[in-house]
Amino acid sequence: MARTLLKQTPFFDDKNRAFWTLQSAGWAGYFVLRALGGVANGVGWLFVVPTALTTATGYSLTLLMSAAYRRLFHMRPLATWGGSILIVGIASVVFSSIETWAHHTFYSVGPMPEGIQYLSAILLDFALLAAWSALYYGINFYILVEQQRDQLLRLESQASSAQLAMLRYQLNPHFLFNTLNSISTLVLLKQTERANAMLSRLSSFLRYTLVSEPEGEVTVAQEIETLKLYLDIEKMRFEERLRTKFDIDPAAAQANIPSLLLQPLVENSIKYAVTPKEEGADIAVGVRRLGNRVHITVSDSGPGTQAGLHESGGGIISSTGVGLVNTRDRLAQAYGADHRFETEAGPDGFTVTIEIPYQSNTTRA
Repeated sequence: MARTLLKQTPFFDDKNRAFWTLQSAGWAGYFVLRALGGVANGVGWLFVVPTALTTATGYSLTLLMSAAYRRLFHMRPLATWGGSILIVGIASVVFSSIETWAHHTFYSVGPMPEGIQYLSAILLDFALLAAWSALYYGINFYILVEQQRDQLLRLESQASSAQLAMLRYQLNPHFLFNTLNSISTLVLLKQTERANAMLSRLSSFLRYTLVSEPEGEVTVAQEIETLKLYLDIEKMRFEERLRTKFDIDPAAAQANIPSLLLQPLVENSIKYAVTPKEEGADIAVGVRRLGNRVHITVSDSGPGTQAGLHESGGGIISSTGVGLVNTRDRLAQAYGADHRFETEAGPDGFTVTIEIPYQSNTTRA
């Protein structure tokens, strides 16, 4: 059964609306509690009149205070807190005077207060306005922190996308140069059909690398098809010296992996295994689904102790190329600590092992 999810807007996204909602609700609650408290204590319904006037006074004073606080909020801390305390003190004097006058005018039967007697409620009013001020600043600091956090997340996302794009687009220039040289050689030899075929495959491969999103994902099946397109180009260069084998588990074919994840690994094998050996080398790509994990291996039969490799973080990383380093970085960007990337070099070849979580479009639906 399909479920419709309604997107809720965070309450403080509209700061102006949130202020008026809280301001009105807070003072309405103050009025209700004061009025009910007076009635419950048997002072009569006439107590509601000075309570309403007191509430209106507090509502108006806090509106003026908020206007002043908006200016103080972005000043230096000493100015902010000093100015705020002064404003609360002045507002408390006004609040207490009006509250005392209202009670003696509409409710009390005694004589009107004189002088300092108008400040009889100043302690309670000061506490009330100080609490309102603390809440005002607290909410505004919270909104500011949330805005800075959202900005930081956006910057981190942009930085991550930029880094993924950089890693994705760091194709080995030797591949392009060698392919174009091979096409040029075929043209000079008047082997136009092979030159056209090679150029067409190169165009398709480059179109895919440029059009697809750097941080996007593809299925294992799509990745293998792209990899075969790349290998078709290289096979036209190396012919019988490049021998490939694919062992793809049908259960893993629809698993999502970062696009162009395997191409740098195969390119690394071609560079260090196929190119230096006169007889070439075998390159094998295997993908298996093991429970909720996807197990990927890329191995070659070249010299396992390849020149230019050194140990780094539990694996062997090329000191001159970028393929293995980029692959490790892309996995870290995509899966964090929830992945495994290992390399193994021996006398009979070189193997890269990758293990990532199984994810597919069907499991995310």
